[in-house]
Amino acid sequence: MNINASLFVQMVVFLLGAWVTMKYIWPPLIHAIEERQKKIADGLAAANKGEKALAVATEQGQAIEAAARARASTIVADGEKRALAIVEDAKAQAQVEADRIIESAKAEADVQVQRARDQLRDQVADLAVQGAEQILAREVDKTVHAQLLDQLKAKL
Repeated sequence: MNINASLFVQMVVFLLGAWVTMKYIWPPLIHAIEERQKKIADGLAAANKGEKALAVATEQGQAIEAAARARASTIVADGEKRALAIVEDAKAQAQVEADRIIESAKAEADVQVQRARDQLRDQVADLAVQGAEQILAREVDKTVHAQLLDQLKAKL
């Protein structure tokens, strides 16, 4: 066999194999590669969108958390103010009640003092009348009268 003919046949077989490969094998491979590239590009785009969404969600979460902390601190401050107001109100009511009780006790003490004075006056008047009766019942004598007055003083 001739080397030229062999070379020519090998070249024809090579070109025929290349043509079959380019016509029937290459297009599905290119199509599969392009689809894979598209999927990868879509996945990267989705990942970028996800990262952006995550960043936005993180910022929103931090804003919501800050707002919640501010609201919680406001609620706590309002609660403390309310508690102080309740304590102050209770103190004021207790003071009013204490003043009322003191006034009532003073009034009762004044009434009892007045009763004691009235009873004392009645007793003094009775003693004075008894002393006068005893003085008048006996004869008039200075020493007896002095003794009776001493007895009267002792009774008072």
